[in-house]
Amino acid sequence: MRINIIGGSGSGKTTFGRRLAEILEVPFIEMDAIYWGPGWSEPEDKDFFRKVSQALQADSWVLDGNYSRTTSLKWERVQAVIWIDFSFPRTIYQSVTRAVSRLLSREELWPGTGNRETLGKLFSRESIVLFAITSYWRKRARIRGLMESPEFAQISFHRLRSPAEADGFLTQIRHNPNILFKNKVKI
Repeated sequence: MRINIIGGSGSGKTTFGRRLAEILEVPFIEMDAIYWGPGWSEPEDKDFFRKVSQALQADSWVLDGNYSRTTSLKWERVQAVIWIDFSFPRTIYQSVTRAVSRLLSREELWPGTGNRETLGKLFSRESIVLFAITSYWRKRARIRGLMESPEFAQISFHRLRSPAEADGFLTQIRHNPNILFKNKVKI
């Protein structure tokens, strides 16, 4: 089973992906953990692609993340793509609450990086909340285009539009994981 969870920043991809990987008993891969280095350093594309390729060598995984420049690499062997497509207000609310929670807890976001949410970062041009706001509609249009592309016709796509729908889908998968590979979503 090879599944990619996609969606806007703050949509709940990581939370959903971890829950799905636990249900399916397969490894969970978080692309942000592959991408971000210590001190918020960003890798060269060749290094990033190599790390992503290595992470995807296994026969089964749930991958959380977009990183559009890696689509052909991620989707070369993917069987199902789940789009977490919650409403704009819901996504921004989740993005803000996540950022504030991380700010207050001071948790390290990815082990060994030292990267933490800070007040300065939260209110800067590099803010994850600002990114969620400014990229929401563009990302949705891009994902729609990918789902409609004949290049990816072999992939089973699922579009979840609310937390209740996401929870219901996980319940269905718990009873019958094969539904992941039988659906072609209508855009």
